[in-house]
Amino acid sequence: MPHTPCSPWLNEAIARIEADYQRSADTHLIPLPLPGYAAHGIDLYLKDESTHPTGSLKHRLARSLFLYALCNGWVREGSTIVEASSGSTAVSEAYFARLLGLPFVAVMPRSTSAEKIALIEFYGGRCHFVDSAAEVYDTARAVAAQTGGHYMDQFTYAERATDWRGNNNIAESMFTQMQRERHPVPRWIVVGAGTGGTSATIGRYVRFQRHATRVCVADPAGSVFSHYHRTGDATLTAPGSRIEGIGRPRVEPSFVRTLVDRMEEVDDTHSIAAMRSLSELLGRRVGPSTGTNFVAMLTLASEMRERGEQGSILSLLCDAGERYLPTYHDPGWVAHSFGDCQAARARIDHLQG
Repeated sequence: MPHTPCSPWLNEAIARIEADYQRSADTHLIPLPLPGYAAHGIDLYLKDESTHPTGSLKHRLARSLFLYALCNGWVREGSTIVEASSGSTAVSEAYFARLLGLPFVAVMPRSTSAEKIALIEFYGGRCHFVDSAAEVYDTARAVAAQTGGHYMDQFTYAERATDWRGNNNIAESMFTQMQRERHPVPRWIVVGAGTGGTSATIGRYVRFQRHATRVCVADPAGSVFSHYHRTGDATLTAPGSRIEGIGRPRVEPSFVRTLVDRMEEVDDTHSIAAMRSLSELLGRRVGPSTGTNFVAMLTLASEMRERGEQGSILSLLCDAGERYLPTYHDPGWVAHSFGDCQAARARIDHLQG
């Protein structure tokens, strides 16, 4: 029986999500202290998405996905929520499922960090493990069918669940926070892509507002997105990324290549080295996908400096590094998984000017 607009449960569910949003302050915009670029009129910033209640950029996505599913009548009282996720989206969706009193199941690779698994379980979610990232989609659909629940499918709906015209989306927030900086309209905004939802939201917003800003996606090794961006072939596949949370083995429906001006392919050792360097620069640990973003930021800044251009570059601090203490922040684990990062670290240090 479909919900009507006046369904008491639906009204209460939306009210709870909106009240939760009202209690949360916007995330901070952090200027990066890089004198070698500032002296040339180039300013770099990170929007700190780790300060959301669930600790990552995916909190925004989860809120949008829940509101989208609720207003479409896909989620009802008692519905089991199922998601295919490598971690952060599942953490955030588990939070909102608990807020609404709904069961939650995350379908994820066994390689997902123990810290993220613990957070999902902390919020009352259950983890269903598969052997490879390619299996998560069909398994999530099967679990949803078995439970009579709803598969959120972030990879399909991320680019359409968020209101890209405004409504305090991440792009509108960035431009509002930049208003008093010396270069208030960024020359570049750099993001990673897991679903592609963030790059789509930002890309649409800058066009709608007629800004000169360009969008760069920092793409880790093993991801299919860069190859797809070059060719437009949506049937392409790839091994998949080893940088948790970004890069995919298949072309996801939410990745809109026409909204991305540039792809910057980033080697894994450079992502790790940049993560370490940025953690030292900020005096706090950041996650590996933020390291990937930082490589692209430095590459763009270096090119701007060589051409004598001025302007600002924005990116995202996607989540806190504490989630990755036994993995990406553990030298032994990194050496075993990625090899020696010293040459990459030397290049990152050189790029910082």
